[in-house]
Amino acid sequence: MRKLKNEELNRISVGAFKNKKKIPLVVVLDNVRSMNNVGSAFRTADAFCVEKIFLCGITARPPHREINKTALGATDSVDWEYAEDAPALVEQLKSQGYTIASVEQVEGGLMLQQFQPDVNKKYAFVFGNEVFGVGDEVVNLSDICLEIPQFGTKHSLNVSVSIGVMIWDFYAKTQLK
Repeated sequence: MRKLKNEELNRISVGAFKNKKKIPLVVVLDNVRSMNNVGSAFRTADAFCVEKIFLCGITARPPHREINKTALGATDSVDWEYAEDAPALVEQLKSQGYTIASVEQVEGGLMLQQFQPDVNKKYAFVFGNEVFGVGDEVVNLSDICLEIPQFGTKHSLNVSVSIGVMIWDFYAKTQLK
């Protein structure tokens, strides 16, 4: 076994990425305060060819040194848009045919392993503030709320970790069949 060199990884250019078919998923960051988490969201979105990221409320926007530190250039490849009001954005996405899935611990939520995305639908995954989670108004507008099961003493994951888990799960269930 030998570790591959960067030039052996066959990475595509930003231009090729822009033209590549994307998975039917957008990410909505609802008042995410850490720029490192924002950068990580971009990097994960690039890795799995997510359609777009929406940055809402207090969520920082590129270009910024702290975002770039974790994004490693993904702010150039992944399409993004700022929307001040997350509930208004969610209503707009619903009108465009997106199924809204907030990643939040709620009464009556669906555990991730039970979630079977419909390959004929488009989804918007909403991730919330590191302390307060997804805003109540957005939760109420959601079609479903998904929860990542956890088995330790803590009751939450870092938002960037949650983004990685959720996007990988969606990709595996819709693209690797």
